[in-house]
Amino acid sequence: MIENRRPSAPWLALAVLALGLFMTLLDLTIVNVAIPSIVDDLHASLDQILWVLNGYSLMYAVLLITSGRLGDIFGPRNMFAAGIVMFTIASAFSGLAHDPTQLILARGAQGFGAAILAPQGLPIMTTLFPPERRGGVFAIYGGLSGLAVLLGPVLGGFIVTHFGWRWIFYVNLPVGLITLVLAFLFVPDLRPGRRHRLDWVGVVLATLGLLGIVFGLIEGQRYEWGTVWSGITIPEIIVAGIVVMAIFLVVQWRRQEREPLLPFAVFKDRNYRLMAIVLLAMGFAIVGVFLPLTLYYQSVLGLSAFDAGLAIAPQPLAMMLLSGIAAPLAARYAKYILVVGLTLFAVGMAYIAWTAQVTSNRWVFVPGLLIAGAGMAGIWTPVFSLATRDLQPRFAGVASGVISTVQELGAVLGSAAIGAVLQNQLATDLHNRAVSFATRLPAQAQAPFVDGFSKAAKAGLEVGRGQSGTSLALPAGIPAQVVQQIQQVAHAVFTQAFVDAMRPTMALAIVVILVAAVGALWARNNPPRARVGTVSRAHQERASVA
Repeated sequence: MIENRRPSAPWLALAVLALGLFMTLLDLTIVNVAIPSIVDDLHASLDQILWVLNGYSLMYAVLLITSGRLGDIFGPRNMFAAGIVMFTIASAFSGLAHDPTQLILARGAQGFGAAILAPQGLPIMTTLFPPERRGGVFAIYGGLSGLAVLLGPVLGGFIVTHFGWRWIFYVNLPVGLITLVLAFLFVPDLRPGRRHRLDWVGVVLATLGLLGIVFGLIEGQRYEWGTVWSGITIPEIIVAGIVVMAIFLVVQWRRQEREPLLPFAVFKDRNYRLMAIVLLAMGFAIVGVFLPLTLYYQSVLGLSAFDAGLAIAPQPLAMMLLSGIAAPLAARYAKYILVVGLTLFAVGMAYIAWTAQVTSNRWVFVPGLLIAGAGMAGIWTPVFSLATRDLQPRFAGVASGVISTVQELGAVLGSAAIGAVLQNQLATDLHNRAVSFATRLPAQAQAPFVDGFSKAAKAGLEVGRGQSGTSLALPAGIPAQVVQQIQQVAHAVFTQAFVDAMRPTMALAIVVILVAAVGALWARNNPPRARVGTVSRAHQERASVA
């Protein structure tokens, strides 16, 4: 990278980049806690809500590598600013949405903006900071991630409870404007030393492949894993997506000498390869545990959005407090801290899944949240430290896009897979629980009661606070006492079925994290001696250019 303008203090540049990242992370966690309110207001089904999440995540995952390459072409500072503008405008349209489709499209535009700005930080940081100081930089990023996770549910819950869910998007407008101004004031304008080209074929293939896989997983339960239109089935769509992704990999392999979208050279480093897998697992697992948990707090326990945010707060709070301890240790014992962190995160989430009951108190989960938070404190700094420790500086830009793409791809696949498991399991458990609980109703009401729950999945499962099983369509003329009895039993069916479905859903995410912990054991804890000198000299060369 060549610097066209003398930089301000590196830490000021870091602060601005972190603010932009913080805004995108905060927005993501805020949306999670607002899901039940959005469901109630827009009458969105569970698969539509998954698209609200995945519209953001899919755009983000597909475009990260491309935007990393655009940063090489136009300069990371300029692309960062463009991303802020796109994200802020899309936030306004998200708040103005009047139906699920409008919100999904606006969230996709938000993901587009986030994808443009997200990978621009690593190339700038690797230029401004030497390798021995990057651990502290990543610790700051990890701390901000924890702060976003902490403030997201609490601030989001407060906003949703007192002002409505639309204001979780409107708060991005002043923050985005401030970040844009600060970016031009304090972030150095870096430009590449040579020209780059985009791999548009790779962009198209990756987009189509991911779209087929994610669409099939999210919409599978709605179409009963059968025909969608014109004889095309859900399994065929998923298989087609996998085939297109395979073609994408073949095309990328043949284009390795011509600046491919996915350069395989970055995966030659063992640590980078393993940390990419860990981040894939984390992206998958975070969605896998917090999506069901957020819905559980509000739909089963009946908490408000604000109370649900407070209930989750012990986890990110523990992460923030302990990150300061884990960061300095990561410089020497990164691999071991990472393995312990992943294991603790899995144990904490397993405790919550095992403890959850229809009658549980929110405070019962605090031990699990604290254990999981302690685990996450030992994940983020070590994983990025190990991933970049032996990385060649010339791969910094594309490596940032690739590893961020892998993490977000994990979130996309996690959201789709977890959503598919949750919908499928919930549809089954609703039927089974309805059959079991129907015996409490008058004989003439039992069959329609069971049939109503059995067909719930076909119309799209709604899991907001207003859909806790009490919104069944009842024929006119039923005595008020019988209506009340049906609604009480329906609520019992829904809450118990949701808890039954939540456990295997969270278990899937926990298993993925444990597999990642085992894989992390193969990471190289110390950089090869020869590479240390190479990286140091490379940094000195960049400093001399500046």
